[in-house]
Amino acid sequence: MHPVVEAVTARIEARSKLRRQRYLDLIDSRRSPDPARVRLAAANQAHGFAACPLQDKEMLKTGRWANIGIVTAYNDMLSAHQPLAAYPDIIKQAARKAGATAQVAGGVPAMCDGITQGFEGMELSLFSRDTIAMGAAIALSHDTFDAAIYLGVCDKIVPGLLIGALRHGWLPSIFCPAGPMPSGLPNPEKARIRQLFAEGKVGRDALLEAESQSYHSPGTCTFYGTANSNQMLMEIMGLHVPGTAFINPNTPLRTALVEACALRASQITQLGDTYIPIGQVVDARAIVNAIVGLCATGGSTNQMIHIPAIAQAAGLIVDWNDFHDLSSATPLLCRVYPNGVADVNHFHAAGGMGFLVRELLTAGLVHGDVLTVAGQGLEAYTREPFLTETGLEWRDAPLQSGDNQVLNPVATPFSKDGGLRLVEGNLGRGCVKVSAVNAEHRIVEAPARVFKDQASLHAAFKAGELDRDVVVVVRGQGPAATGMPELHKLTPPLGVLQDRGFKVALVTDGRMSGASGKVLAAIHVSPESKSGGPIGKVRDGDIIRVDAEAGTLDALVADEVWQTRDFDTKVVAGVTRGFGREMFGMFRALVSTAEEGAMPFGDMDPDDDVADMQQDQSPQSAEADA
Repeated sequence: MHPVVEAVTARIEARSKLRRQRYLDLIDSRRSPDPARVRLAAANQAHGFAACPLQDKEMLKTGRWANIGIVTAYNDMLSAHQPLAAYPDIIKQAARKAGATAQVAGGVPAMCDGITQGFEGMELSLFSRDTIAMGAAIALSHDTFDAAIYLGVCDKIVPGLLIGALRHGWLPSIFCPAGPMPSGLPNPEKARIRQLFAEGKVGRDALLEAESQSYHSPGTCTFYGTANSNQMLMEIMGLHVPGTAFINPNTPLRTALVEACALRASQITQLGDTYIPIGQVVDARAIVNAIVGLCATGGSTNQMIHIPAIAQAAGLIVDWNDFHDLSSATPLLCRVYPNGVADVNHFHAAGGMGFLVRELLTAGLVHGDVLTVAGQGLEAYTREPFLTETGLEWRDAPLQSGDNQVLNPVATPFSKDGGLRLVEGNLGRGCVKVSAVNAEHRIVEAPARVFKDQASLHAAFKAGELDRDVVVVVRGQGPAATGMPELHKLTPPLGVLQDRGFKVALVTDGRMSGASGKVLAAIHVSPESKSGGPIGKVRDGDIIRVDAEAGTLDALVADEVWQTRDFDTKVVAGVTRGFGREMFGMFRALVSTAEEGAMPFGDMDPDDDVADMQQDQSPQSAEADA
């Protein structure tokens, strides 16, 4: 193993020891050689299979067949999830052939950041992840299942499903995506049209036509944002049937892989000899593999929020230092838009996940001795699926990249590190993704211009007020303030300013996520302004230095002035009402910091000492003592 990978893994295991053990104890307490449904009373069981086809009902009543719960994020508005409509029937039929039954346990919401971007609904985006996690937990609360298959693809959906799955850590679980849509308008051309529109050089009709040619059919968006980063993570963490991530929807191979999910789920339950609960698959090594995969591919910065949340759901503690150190040791092996011109279909054609995993394994950058849904070891994920006359088979991924502009071996990386940086200073701690930022733009020192939302920045841009060197500070955008919406509408105007020759950077307690691009952006700044973070002290004209090379984030203000300044904790009036946002007030009140996963659930597996202390300090305990 690479020494940094080994060291980071060891420190995650050490800091998580007590919590992880409590989590594993939870899994062990649920283990039984009998089908889950037999623990229920007769009336409870009857409710559970009343609507089943006769064949399934008889096996659920009298047989020892495994019963697979399907949790689906299907809707037919979102291109990535529309193909999921057919999957439950495919899974049920394949399960019967494998000697199992399957039922749709429940559905979870699936919203699209691409649709809500820049509008009110986006403020529900991050918390939709936690709603999905709770929805998955409710779907499985009937306790009649011996395994689970999760159908979901995009931004917050897969992390939410995974968090919910891990709280049922004793269940074997497989993730089954739909795959990317075929390639449409090249992403760089789409970005060019967006920037021209921001400058007023093309009209809305040209913009809409470009967007329509880019997002044009069922399947996931083809740029390497959060949705496709999710699929990379599920693959490298061993939660997919190998090679599932980037097969296009509505193809015979995709259908065969859905069937393979059902077959494998039926094989890894407690009822057989190959029991693979998800809580044992997702350990510290799998989390480290996920972070390394993120760095090697230049994936979405949203994962710097999601992975700590996923880790916590598995009784593990991960922080941004872990990301920073692993990124420093991981070479960048992929150039996929926005870090290049290719899309994920080109990445898959060039060798894809099989090539990538083998390179990382050979270099000792990922743990190979992990448990996966395919069995022991990550080696199975160095192969890719093919459909032959005799059925589905796996072959070794190509030994050489098919396109060295898209995918390279460890020996000749695009960059010696993964491009994720931790920056910290008197403005707090934040994340920077530099894999798409040219070297000359990675250090910016300029006067601040402070905004509280995207709309006011756009107004200033159109008025020409930002035509200068500037560090744009957009605050009041953190999880406790507004639910931490993504701020992609900032990208075109900031890109225009940079193209005009100005030094430009963004500092925000909000998110820019997977499509963050060529402008230096310190995001997820914590503590956020709403919680009294020092980003709330910045005033227009303060000199701000963002240095991604040195890892610093500072307001160059005299200390005696800085210390006496008030914090601005206000958010724009009305942003927490309408579109149901008022119902999420409890989430905003309870949410943890971005570095802790921005979750409202608190500590799900506290150490014994911490749990005892919380109990001693609870109102109920105080009342009992009195």
